[in-house]
Amino acid sequence: MKKIFTLALLLCAHFGYGQTELEKELTTNTGASEKVSATFKSTRLINGHTNETIHKNELDFKVDHRFGDIAGSNGGLRQFFGLDNSTDIRIGFEYGLSDKLTVGLARAKGATTVQQLYEGSLKYKLLEQTVDGRVPLAVTLFGSNTVSAVRANREDPTSATAYENFGDRMNYVAQLILARKFNSNFSFIISPTYVHRNFTVFRDQNDLFAIGAGGRAKISKRMALVIDYFLPFRNSEDQAYLERVGNRKFYNPLGVGLEIETGGHVFHLNFTNATAIQEVQFIPETTSSWTKGQYRWGFGISRRFTLGKE
Repeated sequence: MKKIFTLALLLCAHFGYGQTELEKELTTNTGASEKVSATFKSTRLINGHTNETIHKNELDFKVDHRFGDIAGSNGGLRQFFGLDNSTDIRIGFEYGLSDKLTVGLARAKGATTVQQLYEGSLKYKLLEQTVDGRVPLAVTLFGSNTVSAVRANREDPTSATAYENFGDRMNYVAQLILARKFNSNFSFIISPTYVHRNFTVFRDQNDLFAIGAGGRAKISKRMALVIDYFLPFRNSEDQAYLERVGNRKFYNPLGVGLEIETGGHVFHLNFTNATAIQEVQFIPETTSSWTKGQYRWGFGISRRFTLGKE
């Protein structure tokens, strides 16, 4: 019995020593695997989302605005280069439930016949890039549900707002956001995206896949050039039908801009052919072309507030 008891003590001591060594090794590895911070300065680039989330107990208040066409048949001096018109406005709040999980609420005007949009969203930071290269990419998941409160069109059953029930008003977006900060001056992002609209105009797609890409190039301590682009994968037959019958030709949304960081504010001045701000609209329904002068000036401004202790 004493031998068994002695053996048990030796095993416990050995296990305790092994556990201590394991803890030291984990601590050393954790210290070496320092996380890359501030891949981007905002949760949005221009049109699309970045991998960034809001810190725990922080509230991000964000306003986005899109004006009318700068040039083309609907722009020029008569429309004061688009400043007389507003294609879309969005006011949103994002709150950090933790450093990894952000919840968002927003209200947007809407740039198509589907207007009065309310959005709820979740964003989760799945992986963070490390300085030592063990994790080469940052990976973030984004999902949103957008509901239209516009009056249903009972006269035209082929319209995008011929809603028969509340479910018809629902639209969804899911994104896998992959980002990498190559150095202190340049970051790049790729965003495979899935858009589902419960109700669309006749022969338009309910389900649409797209891929987005973008980058940020720092040009000074407080300023950077930003760009993003989305490529939707459309059904060629449905697209041809909508062009022929509905006179709707779709273009890929492209945005370029200047990012300015001033203390707690991040300010974006941008130009894009996308009239809408919400993913459920600008990815499947951009009908403006850069080559026709149908690009517009827009801006976004965000301000963060700390609401509690971290």
